[in-house]
Amino acid sequence: MYIGLDLGTSPLKAILMDDDQRVLAEHTVALSVQRPHDGWSEQDPASWERAAIDALRAIRQQNDCRGLRGIGLSGHMHGAVLLDKNGDVLRPCMLWNDTRSHAEAAEMDADPRFRAVTGNIVFPGFTAPKVEWVRRHEPEIFDKIAMILLPKDYLRYVLTGEYVAEMSDAAGTSWLDTGARDWSDDLLAACGLSRAQMPRLIEGSAPSGDLRDKLGIELDLPMLVVAGGGGDNAAAAIGAGVVKDGSAFLSLGTSGVLFAANDGYRPDPATAVHTFCHALPGTWHQMGVILAATDALNWLSKLTGQSAAQLTHGLGDLRAPSRTLFLPYLGGERTPHNDSAMRGQFLHLDHATDAQAAARAVMEGVSYAFADCRDALGATGTRIDRALALGGGARSGHWLDMLATVLGFPLDVPEQGEFGAALGAARLGMMAATGAGAEIATQPPVARSHEPDTALAPAFAEGLARYRAAYGALKAL
Repeated sequence: MYIGLDLGTSPLKAILMDDDQRVLAEHTVALSVQRPHDGWSEQDPASWERAAIDALRAIRQQNDCRGLRGIGLSGHMHGAVLLDKNGDVLRPCMLWNDTRSHAEAAEMDADPRFRAVTGNIVFPGFTAPKVEWVRRHEPEIFDKIAMILLPKDYLRYVLTGEYVAEMSDAAGTSWLDTGARDWSDDLLAACGLSRAQMPRLIEGSAPSGDLRDKLGIELDLPMLVVAGGGGDNAAAAIGAGVVKDGSAFLSLGTSGVLFAANDGYRPDPATAVHTFCHALPGTWHQMGVILAATDALNWLSKLTGQSAAQLTHGLGDLRAPSRTLFLPYLGGERTPHNDSAMRGQFLHLDHATDAQAAARAVMEGVSYAFADCRDALGATGTRIDRALALGGGARSGHWLDMLATVLGFPLDVPEQGEFGAALGAARLGMMAATGAGAEIATQPPVARSHEPDTALAPAFAEGLARYRAAYGALKAL
């Protein structure tokens, strides 16, 4: 048996998987985010430690875990956990959606070495500009930094006492030579840092250490190997079996991701596509990322006082898009615009625009944003012919019909529901404990497929053109 721990922004999820990859149990612990200022987003790493211990204890109490062999880790990327020489946390962790370091990110991105080495734009949400912000605004903290860890790797430190990172998560720091799969001493030096302050790098399927004896006794768990694991999207891809070149998934969650696996390194930073290492050796992946997917619908829910279910109830069969447009840039945008200051807009509202019409416009706007990601991926040479549909928003058949029509390829819904990062983490734990490889990362059976509506495709293509024109007008303001 194997445990997968997935450190999400709002919950930490633990699952127990048997040798046949059946999920036997799961437990979720809620987490909160602190936003002390506009654009700031932080968490206390101590809350992750408590949540992980509580989740492991709950799994252990509900199940006979004598056959446990490994643990895999996943977590939200780009966070900056700063430790002193004693291994103590120096300040709250700045999260992936913390944009306070936009000026530092712009300065780093203007240095051609960063794009050339990492294969990516330096986004404000990435780790390096966050640490540079600390260097400039909290120098007394910066001077004490002995180790920098990503969020899931702090959990690893709690569990094993080891300072270790793996390639998929490290690729989102702006310090990794993504093609060589190693830290760049040149980029670290440019940030006033050294390799000594970075964790040891391994592959996601490799062992990183063993569960601390003290924790094993406290939780009544046997000796366990802890795998390298993966960043949340890479781990979700392992869970969904998206590991072969050209395989893909679309995640319709709080944020939106169009993810494609690659068997080679194909960076194109100008597209604002993320080109990262995958969680398996010798593989990479690309992602188009939009910052507000279901989050845009949740925003409308708060604005109208109606739940997302109420807003979308009775939408019925897909029909041609309305004239109303919504630009879903509520907190800026990544792919393809790379603009943290951009904000959302409603356009062409009239007396007939009610809450449900606004909801349709939001869903259309998010779908058009995914089309921007599709075209950005295509500019790098990555073609997607079909994709698995994951995330909470994938429960809406109407939205998936819309997305398939806008994107021009089918979306497949897994038979057994969500195949998320926790399952991918458990699979990586299995690989580390048994020596198994990518062959265990199979794709799930498909319950249903949502095909493009060819009759409505021209109308949505016209809607996409209007959406892009509206973005151009907004950009010009």
